[in-house]
Amino acid sequence: MALISLDDLEGLDDDIGDDISDDITEEQPMADDHLLSHWQRVASTHHVSVPEEMTGPIHEMTSNRQQRETVPYAPISSHEKMGEVQYEERLYPAGRWACVTRQDDLYEQSISMAFMKIMRYICKENSLGRYLGMTVPVVSVVNMTKDGSAFEKDVLTGYFLPAQLQSCPPQPTDPDISIQDWGPMAVITRPFFGTTNEATVSQQIRLLWEVLPQSDGVRNDRYVVAVFENPGVPQRRNEMWFLRQGP
Repeated sequence: MALISLDDLEGLDDDIGDDISDDITEEQPMADDHLLSHWQRVASTHHVSVPEEMTGPIHEMTSNRQQRETVPYAPISSHEKMGEVQYEERLYPAGRWACVTRQDDLYEQSISMAFMKIMRYICKENSLGRYLGMTVPVVSVVNMTKDGSAFEKDVLTGYFLPAQLQSCPPQPTDPDISIQDWGPMAVITRPFFGTTNEATVSQQIRLLWEVLPQSDGVRNDRYVVAVFENPGVPQRRNEMWFLRQGP
């Protein structure tokens, strides 16, 4: 297993919409096709194709959509202005994550392709041969170019292993997935809603910098996008995470 800290770090499931979930019943054999078509439509907005072999993982994730485990953290502080929360500070403990790094043309392509690999790992393509359980958020780590004007091509997407699997993570059958030990993460976080592409993430980075009173001790070369709902949710909940520099 790779051991990484914040300094080394290179680098969803909810209802997919009432229009889809309300149609899924045992009496409707076309439900899986309906689900796949929906995900394919969503993926097309990210310039990604969802293959038919994703039908099984999509169905599995949808069937278990109410059973999600939140990545544990300790709240540190909450900062408000005019009664509205501007940002929060949290400490995420060390833990094990299943990770995929992609270098596609677009940020949104990298995270979409990586998440499909992680879905297959969660849905039985692992050494246990069973559904592992979903945790949220799924995170994507982006590094900035040296001049800070754009994202580097390498994007790491990580899935936090459920608590019962942290001590003995199931091994992936896909060689592109690695199990990594991440050190504690002190983060500054702000929520946003909707799609996550390079344009929206860049905007959220700017907005969070604008509300921070000072930037001392906050990294500006690496950011984390945390996604709490599956890609089928039109206005899904996300968070922008800034990382505090290590000691």
